[in-house]
Amino acid sequence: MITVARFSFPHEAYIAKASLEAAGIDSFVADEHTINMQWLYSNAMGGVRLLVREVDLDSAVELLNTDFSESVVYQESQLGIDHCPNCGSDKLVPFTQGKKPAFIVFILLGFPLFFYKHGYRCEQCGEFTEKVK
Repeated sequence: MITVARFSFPHEAYIAKASLEAAGIDSFVADEHTINMQWLYSNAMGGVRLLVREVDLDSAVELLNTDFSESVVYQESQLGIDHCPNCGSDKLVPFTQGKKPAFIVFILLGFPLFFYKHGYRCEQCGEFTEKVK
């Protein structure tokens, strides 16, 4: 087994391990328990290591260095709405209204009150629209 990548935290290594296993490359995560017990040692130990067989090294490096961001396709149909009802703009972004007041209530009272809403905010006029189901 040879180290193909190093990570600061075990969850990062497991994401990479899942990518490799999806491609049929066997891998092993090393030093995860030590880092979980004492995460301050992560840099001193070289982090959590992701190991693969030597014959799979080139394939694993190529897969881990591949940028899949172009594969993500944004579709307006996923939003449920295609334009702002206020100004007609199509520049909508996911937004959660009421997160800050909910956080302040949690800090002051010590327990959460969930009174926020998920939806979309128009980048042009700032109008909030609730999610359409």
